[in-house]
Amino acid sequence: MSDLISKPAAEIRELETRIDELLKRYQMLKTENQSLKIKQESLVKEKAKLLAKTTLAKTKVEAMITRLKAMEESS
Repeated sequence: MSDLISKPAAEIRELETRIDELLKRYQMLKTENQSLKIKQESLVKEKAKLLAKTTLAKTKVEAMITRLKAMEESS
């Protein structure tokens, strides 16, 4: 009779252990996800800054080329 009782009790303990592991995994993944979202936001901002710098540099280079062509034509 005690064998019949101990088997379900063991299964319940096993289920409790698995649930605890799942909860730990969930918390770990939730923390990782939050961290990745913060990093992504940071990278998006950095990309925007770099695009702005690239656009500014392109504009300056195009202006220099235009001035050089004008100087060349006036010579």
